Amino acid sequence: MAELVIRDADVVDGTGAPAYRADVAVEDGRIVQIVKEAASAGCQRPTATRELDAEGLVLSPGFIDMHAHSDLALLRDPDHSAKAAQGVTLEVIGQDGLSYAPVDDRTLAEVRRAITGWNGYGDDIDFDWRSVGEYLDRLDRGTAVNAAYLIPQGTVRALAVGWEDREATPAELDRMRQLVAEGLEQGAVGMSSGLTYTPGMYAKDAELTELCRVVASYGGYYCPHHRSYGAGALEAYEEMVALAREADCPLHLAHATMNFGVNKGRAPELLTLLDEALASGADITLDTYPYTPGSTTLAALLPSWASEGGPERILHRLTDEETSARIRHHLEVLGADGCHGVPVEWETIEISGVTSPELAEYVGSTIADSAARRGESPWTTAHRLLVEDRLGPTILQHVGHEENVRAIMRHRVHTGGSDGILQGAKPHPRAYGTFPQYLGRYVRELGVLTLEDCVAHLTSRPAARLRLPDRGTVREGYRADLVLFDPATVAAGSTFEQPRTPPTGVEHVLIDGRFVIEEGRRTDVLAGRSVRRVGAAG
Repeated sequence: MAELVIRDADVVDGTGAPAYRADVAVEDGRIVQIVKEAASAGCQRPTATRELDAEGLVLSPGFIDMHAHSDLALLRDPDHSAKAAQGVTLEVIGQDGLSYAPVDDRTLAEVRRAITGWNGYGDDIDFDWRSVGEYLDRLDRGTAVNAAYLIPQGTVRALAVGWEDREATPAELDRMRQLVAEGLEQGAVGMSSGLTYTPGMYAKDAELTELCRVVASYGGYYCPHHRSYGAGALEAYEEMVALAREADCPLHLAHATMNFGVNKGRAPELLTLLDEALASGADITLDTYPYTPGSTTLAALLPSWASEGGPERILHRLTDEETSARIRHHLEVLGADGCHGVPVEWETIEISGVTSPELAEYVGSTIADSAARRGESPWTTAHRLLVEDRLGPTILQHVGHEENVRAIMRHRVHTGGSDGILQGAKPHPRAYGTFPQYLGRYVRELGVLTLEDCVAHLTSRPAARLRLPDRGTVREGYRADLVLFDPATVAAGSTFEQPRTPPTGVEHVLIDGRFVIEEGRRTDVLAGRSVRRVGAAG
């Protein structure tokens, strides 16, 4: 007798195969029996100490968020309903080249300041780790969902080189190779880069290639936020494909969008590039979120030269009148590399969060609107926010194109990633709605994807990229990381006006066979742990 049997579920198993009706039995955190068409086949149905009637519900593998920014939220917020309520059972963190391991005391303080807008400063966190392994051990104390970790190349560079715009010395490159190898040995699944963020953006391709060779030697993958999503976006994608092929390293393109006016309707060009590379033997996947606006920090828009040296140097430059004027010229006229080579359009930049309560009135308005209300230039408003909030503001950037979003999500190597920033009074709704948005809007309402294909995008495909041997599919012997949802009602509740509204239609979520969401409500179960690279120590 099993612990749990899920009766009469419509199983969408993650492979893309047609749905089938079955009883699914769970014992000791794994799927131990699947009996197809049990009710009508006249066969012995599995028995259990608990039965769950799944009539009318789809049973699928738990969703894997391939691009998450929950690095501190997993420690800070045991509830973590932002992801659990969507059916997410595994997040991939350490994204965009900046996170909290490996570090020493100096770089930890610098990184905390640099990505306050992503994760908060962390005053409520005991930073009792320094290595990747120690951070993963911290997650193993129990979290709401599972987490895999990417070694952040920018953090590695800060530790070995600093925040300066210069080439690494041979000794510094050796140190970075060592740090990447150690992180992979301790359980990281690959390496990320943020090539529009300092200090990772200062790395030349040759340096990145050497680090990717290390990643490949451990069976990991490279996940770059590449050098442009605006002007020169296609060239930036080409650069990453060529780099990964030179290093013989699997490539996963983070939030693979084509944004800003210069890229309207250009998704087919990106997909042709990827198809040609795949046909010639490249190992490439990508993730996207099902929304048009992007989200980042206001400071991320600054030109790279203004960001050299780290957060305190940025603030110093902003308070120098001559340098501040130069920054403005790069942003508004030349097109800063931090803004993807496109002159900033202040009417597209909406403040989604600030760290200082005194600046809360700016949240929910664009820079252009706030400036107009005050009778000042948009730069004056943006400058005030950067300085007074000490680089803390997060933004929504309304620069995407629906036709590009739909075209890219149809691709055969596409996976789902929320890129969810949980900070701020009005965060991007993707943090709370990405996976129900795929199922509700793009499957049921628009028919962009079939249900079976969409579930494969969100489960088995990412599991294959992560090389997980027992997740991502409803199969006997696999881990019971499962979600049950109503295909007729599943939808994102989050909106740009009410971004933290929970989804509808996600009835049950199990991690290792334990209910994290039960009848639509969060339980107190902390079944999540670190998911380490296969073969890693620990």
